[in-house]
Amino acid sequence: MMSDAERCFEGDWVEVERVLLEPADRATNLPDDTAAQPLLVWVKGFARTAAAVGDQLEVETMTGRLVSGRLTEVNPGYFHTFGKPAPELTHVGRDLRERLAVYRAHAKAGE
Repeated sequence: MMSDAERCFEGDWVEVERVLLEPADRATNLPDDTAAQPLLVWVKGFARTAAAVGDQLEVETMTGRLVSGRLTEVNPGYFHTFGKPAPELTHVGRDLRERLAVYRAHAKAGE
């Protein structure tokens, strides 16, 4: 049985890893040992489906971008600052943007 740290459900805050540049696509002036490795990026967002660590997964970032990658962590924190986010607060920014969009649409319709 997998632990909650090893799987996510739709809507969970997660981190995925993806290859941004393959070795052949990297700059030619890099040291050989660096140039031989792909350039990786880690992206945090909300899981679009359920998955297990290591599975491919699409996430929606805080800014609404859709990014696919390999699930590396469930409920990742920002350890350089305040630690793991409170699950009750992770949706606040997205929910506020949605409410503002509805408000603006109603305000514009009333002009």
